[in-house]
Amino acid sequence: MRTVIADVLQLGARRDSLIAESPLLGSLPELDSMAVVALITALEENFGIVIDDDQLDASTFATLGSLAEFVDQRLSD
Repeated sequence: MRTVIADVLQLGARRDSLIAESPLLGSLPELDSMAVVALITALEENFGIVIDDDQLDASTFATLGSLAEFVDQRLSD
């Protein structure tokens, strides 16, 4: 998860500082509306899942952990 986010947002070495509690939306300037779309696409491609718009809300992107939990739930569906 950390690698996908770092690649999409081009975080470079800041990737290593991301932990489950790291805030995303509103805290990473790189994570704007266009980056959210790119991140969703990357998650779908990397994890072989389909994410519908109605499955998402701001809390999904609150932290790295909340995003990982969301992906885990999609994988188990």
